[in-house]
This record gives sequence, structure tokens and C-alpha cells, in this order.
Amino acid sequence: MSAEAVSVPVRRTGAMATQENTPNTDGFILDPYGGVPQAVSALQQARQSSHKGAAKGLLLSLGWLDRLLSFLILLAMILGVIIGQYAPHAKERLHAGHFEGVSAPMVVGLLVMMWPILTNVQYERIHLLFSTRRVWYQIGLALLINWLLGPFLMLGLAWATLPDLPGYRIGIIMVGLARCIAMVMIWNRIARGDSNTCAILVIINSMLQMVLYAPYALWFVNVISGDKSFSLQYARTATSVAIYLGIPLAAGVVTRFVMLGLLGRDSFQTRFMPFFGPVSLVALLYTIIVIFASQSQQILDNLGPVFRTIVPLVVYFAIMWVTTFALVWFLSRRYGRREWGYQMAVVQSFTASSNNFELAIAVCVALYGADSPQALAATVGPLVEVPVLLLLSWLALLLGQHMRWDKPLSVDHKDTLHNAAAAPQNDIDTKRE
Repeated sequence: MSAEAVSVPVRRTGAMATQENTPNTDGFILDPYGGVPQAVSALQQARQSSHKGAAKGLLLSLGWLDRLLSFLILLAMILGVIIGQYAPHAKERLHAGHFEGVSAPMVVGLLVMMWPILTNVQYERIHLLFSTRRVWYQIGLALLINWLLGPFLMLGLAWATLPDLPGYRIGIIMVGLARCIAMVMIWNRIARGDSNTCAILVIINSMLQMVLYAPYALWFVNVISGDKSFSLQYARTATSVAIYLGIPLAAGVVTRFVMLGLLGRDSFQTRFMPFFGPVSLVALLYTIIVIFASQSQQILDNLGPVFRTIVPLVVYFAIMWVTTFALVWFLSRRYGRREWGYQMAVVQSFTASSNNFELAIAVCVALYGADSPQALAATVGPLVEVPVLLLLSWLALLLGQHMRWDKPLSVDHKDTLHNAAAAPQNDIDTKRE
């Protein structure tokens, strides 16, 4: 029989234990068995920081923002609806100025939201990820789910639930074709996924979106759905992707390398990012308020069709997330945590279930008009996605802590683990004959 190397993590001491308990750049202490990483909250980091006076006070305030993020997202949704209903001329002012079919206030929020997240990605080390099998497994699975299963699932759900509402059905189809490139990084952060792998998948989805969105849309809407009035140019798709990913990506790369050059890596992580990182959370809350405030009245005026439009979206999010999360868990149990594990389950499930609603809204507004059923259906997308994926973020953390994310140990391996725990060594690597 061939020998199989088995690394058995046991209690460690000294420098190795210190290194194992050191948070990574995402602020997580990784689980040695591939499970849910331990989060070192921004509030905890602020309390342990060397800053003094006003700087430490600001860090503590930002730490509370991070800890209360889920509650603040729900509060922002409620506040947005109240503003849209009772603030005079709220809708008109929030729609003042358009950039490729999307209101200027929403564009600003989306760009600022992505900037700090993309600044924290380790671009200087991404090439090392491509030398591992793990990242290629993630890319292959993401391509299969995002560009084969996802669009066809949304197409089927749209036809099954909206057969008599062609305008709303087309809007839902357009949402299903737009793979997520922005909000997924927020959900990935909340559920403690791996930011570097998530960034790679987002960049790949963005490049494919420039090429595939237009032909997919023409095929799904013109050929399959029979709407001959639909037309879409590659230039519009490429422009929207360039705006919502290209601008914050360029800003993130420039900011990272400039600040690394000025401050050094340690000061960048301990002094710059603790202040700059929470800007994305503030921008997220602002964006949610803008979305709910600008669309609340239109949604309330079309409650019947809107409620029917919600059904395929909720079913889509649930099927895509549960199926992908369960699949990666199965792969983790079958092949081990090194290539899969909890963090990859989070990255894949949220990448699969999220959608690029800003692209879908921009295309529908440009082709059908801002008050069209297609544009309204596309607008409902983020209104449903935000609360549903927030709930799924909590569910991921809950399930992840009660699931095993590594290959089950054989009897020989269990004996080895028992002996290793009783042995005085810090690390034991054994081989089974």
C-alpha cells in the first residue's frame, strides 16, 4: 500500500501557537480543521490598539459599527422606506443625475462601498494563489454554477411564476444573467469567507460579463422568450462593468500600493485599514437607504406584481445558496479542507446566489424606460437580495459551526490523533502504511 501523509494538528506552544492565533489580513484566526474562522472584531482590535486619545475613540466608534452591522442594515432598510414615503420629493431628488441608467447617489454609494474592500485584497500575492490547486478548483466550480446553472434556473423560475407578466418576467431574467461583482464581497465579509479568493472570482465574473451578458440576454429574451423588440449592445454591458468594478478596483490597487509604500505593511494593516476599512460599511448603509427610499413609492403603487416578482427571486436565492453551500461541504468531507473548507463554501455560495443588480437596472432603464415593468422588476432585486442574503450570512455562520469541514478520520487516524494528543511533541506528522 502507498504511504499517505497525515498531519494531525494538536495543541501547540511557543512561537508556533502565537502565529496560529494571529489574525490574517481579513481579521480572522483560521480554524485548523477548515471550519468557521474566529473573527477578531474591529471593536476588539480598537481596544487592543496602541492609538490614544481621539484616534482611539474614533476606532472604538467604528468597532461598534462593525459589531452592529446586521442590525444597522435592517435599520437602514426601514429608514429608507420611511424617507421614501414621508420626505417631500425624495424620489425626484434621489434620481437627480444619472450615470449609465443608474441614479448618481446610488453610483457614488456603490463605488465607495467597494473601494476599501478592494484595497484590502493582497494583489501582490494573488499570483501565489494561482499556483495552488485550490484556486483552480474554485474557479472551475464558480464558472459552472454562475454561467450554466444560475442563468437557466432564473429563466425557469421567471417563466414558472410570471407567465402572464412578460415585462416583469424579462426584468427578472435580466437580473439572473447579471452575476454579482459588488455586494458579494460584503456578504463574504459578514460570513467570514476568504477575501482573496472572492476577489479573484469577482474579477473573472466581471470579465466574462463583458463578453457573455449581451449574447445571453439576446438568447434568453429574443429567442427563448420571444421578445423581438429587445436589443443590447456589447458596449453598454462593458461600460457598466467597467464603472462598477473597474473604478473601485483601480482605486483599491492604487491606494494599497501607495499606502504600503508610504507606511509599510505593518502600519498599513494596524493604522490605515482600521480607519479606512469601515468606510465600506458606511457606504453600504447609505446605498441601502438610497435604494429603499428611491423605490418605495413605486413598489407600493404596484404591490400585486411586485409581490409576485419577489417569489422567483427568493426561490432563486434559496436554491442557489443552499445547493452550493451543501455541495462544497460534501466536497470538503470527501476531499479535505485544504482545497475546500468553510471559507470556500461561503465564497462559492454567495457568489452563486448574488446578482449584479446595478447592471440589470441600468440595462432595463436604458432599453425600456425608468418606469417600465422591466426596470421595476430589476429594482426589486436588491430589495429582496439585501435581507435574504443577510439572513443567509447568519445561517452560514450558524451551520458552519455545527458541521465538520474535513475528511473523516479512519480508525488508524483516530488512534494517531489520540496518541498525538498524549505525546509531548508540538507537531506530529505520521504516515500510514
